[in-house]
Amino acid sequence: MSSTELPETRTAAAPATSHARAVRVAEGEELRSVALPGLTLTVRARPGDTPGLAPALYVHGLGGSSQNWSALMPLLSDLVDGEAVDLPGFGDSPPPDDGNYSVTGHARAVIRLLDSAGRGPVHLIGNSLGGAVSTRVAAVRPDLVKTLTLVSPALPELRAQRTAWPTALLALPGVAPLFSRLTRDWTPEQRVRGVLSLCYGDPGRVTDEGLLHAVEEMERRLELPYFWDAMARSSRGIVDAYTLGGQHGLWRQAERVLAPTLLVYGGRDQLVSYRMARKAAAAFRGSRLLTLPDAGHVAMMEYPETVAQAVRELIEDTEHAARAADTKRTTDDSCGS
Repeated sequence: MSSTELPETRTAAAPATSHARAVRVAEGEELRSVALPGLTLTVRARPGDTPGLAPALYVHGLGGSSQNWSALMPLLSDLVDGEAVDLPGFGDSPPPDDGNYSVTGHARAVIRLLDSAGRGPVHLIGNSLGGAVSTRVAAVRPDLVKTLTLVSPALPELRAQRTAWPTALLALPGVAPLFSRLTRDWTPEQRVRGVLSLCYGDPGRVTDEGLLHAVEEMERRLELPYFWDAMARSSRGIVDAYTLGGQHGLWRQAERVLAPTLLVYGGRDQLVSYRMARKAAAAFRGSRLLTLPDAGHVAMMEYPETVAQAVRELIEDTEHAARAADTKRTTDDSCGS
């Protein structure tokens, strides 16, 4: 672990887990459980079409899960061997033993996963909270990241959009239990439609089948005794990360990222302001920027083909540059001998 990582912090232990209904696994996907010190992570794998492809890791956002990448992963399976992680307390991963849902805690979980599997360096792809987590991973452990793709990353904004305030309010003590009580009569479908209206540029792009799957997943999550706790603590983790300064600040860490970076921003994003695209492009050195005027907060779900093409170009260009550099080094060594 890099010395630049924040010191480990311990918070109150999370509630005990319970056995909820099984999560959905799409055709071509595989689920496995990875036991690590202090936490257990569920990993959704989309194996590459051929053996030996470069590894990729996908990291979801607040309230999401590895299923958020099910539309994108098959579009890149000819190029990478893909895995998507359920962050602690989300998807099918139980809460961490120490109850630490900070951005650093989630980043530590990703680092432990990569170290345990020996999969690095990977093509790291993150959305929202997962984008902040991936930024921190790339900054403190550059050896683990070959390329970095950030879809609407949750990086600090001085003036957040009003539509993003409810997420920040979840971080306040007592708000999550209060919201849970106030919405106890909402049906899972009502909750899902509310999430879609907030996260999609055009909720009408969601198919009937996609809506059905989302409602089933919402029903499953509401059965988890730690659902609201994980949401509240992770929201608090984002707010806390926004207030950090110095070398631990996310913008400072963005400037230290060495991996070739792709930034994806949606013009109709109600959670991460579209105006942050220019600042991010300036912070991540040599980055490339994809802006989608009609996309919301989850462009990889709304416009998977467009996002996949941009990721493909980043990876192929990076690999081409690496091969060219290797050829040059070999040539230089031969001439110098």
